[in-house]
Amino acid sequence: MTAATDTAARPVAVISGGSRGLGAVLVSRLLADGWRVATFSRSAGAFVTRTAESEPDAFFWEAADLTDPASLRRFTADVLRRYGRIDLLVNNAAAPPGLELFLTTGPDRIAAGIAANLTGPLILTQACARAMSRTGGGRIVTVSSINSLRGYRGVAVYAAAKAGLDGLTRALARELGPLGIRVNSVVPGFFDSDLTTDVTDTDRGRIARRTPLGRVATADEIADAVSFVLSPQASFITGQSIVVDGGITC
Repeated sequence: MTAATDTAARPVAVISGGSRGLGAVLVSRLLADGWRVATFSRSAGAFVTRTAESEPDAFFWEAADLTDPASLRRFTADVLRRYGRIDLLVNNAAAPPGLELFLTTGPDRIAAGIAANLTGPLILTQACARAMSRTGGGRIVTVSSINSLRGYRGVAVYAAAKAGLDGLTRALARELGPLGIRVNSVVPGFFDSDLTTDVTDTDRGRIARRTPLGRVATADEIADAVSFVLSPQASFITGQSIVVDGGITC
């Protein structure tokens, strides 16, 4: 078997927001495990440049935006043209919540939050699931948030969007299971990532004290949960939301 043929036989993963943080961890893990990986973000960054140079055949990046449905459909079509199939989708990308009281949040801010954190993943999931249905099945894993489970002041729109994704997970597990597609979500608490660098040490310490395990998670620990639900060891798990929060929602 030639190297080109060997590469073409590898399964294909789509990861949204794979240029940094948890997304970059997942990209690296899947490439190391023998997957071909396609990802998008609004800009490339050092990780994307480095990975494209080291994995020119197995890695594909394209600029796209969760708030632009046309760019998501174009990205999915380009992945299919390049690799011919999609076996896994990880809905990782999200717009981080800004603390904003709901009573003073303008309609444009509400629409933007829903577009980035709910509508965008819905559009991407539909496009990828259609591709999976034509090739015998696949796996969909959505990165949600404990904001979907617990009420927190100032994040109402974000919480509503993430709760919507967990509802989507359960509905799609029923709808897509007969097509061989498993659908689950991973529900992290606070974890260290590029998106949480602005959190102060005081707030970080407060979160750690409220957490039964006494610390915040790492991106690798969240990636471990994602890796499990997409693995063969989870072959009979679908429609579930796996909470990874150190016990803070107990």
